[in-house]
Amino acid sequence: MARYLVERKLLEVSKRLRRARDELAVADEQLGALNEVADEARIKSLVAETPLAAREYHEARGHADAMSAARQSLAATVRRLEAELDELLNKL
Repeated sequence: MARYLVERKLLEVSKRLRRARDELAVADEQLGALNEVADEARIKSLVAETPLAAREYHEARGHADAMSAARQSLAATVRRLEAELDELLNKL
């Protein structure tokens, strides 16, 4: 692969990696907040022992679990882009 093509690809992958890392940071913050909400709902559910409190807990836990899955996907994307960047750097 010609050097200028590798450099162009390096720039592209670097931009994508930067965006993915930014998204991962946001997902980390959101996951922390959702886990706190789920923990509070769990405690409320245990204390209140009502069907409504239990449902609120399960909904909050579901949101936190969904964000956790999204965060894992973003982390995998970051790892893949880092590996791609390493490969491109080795080609230089």
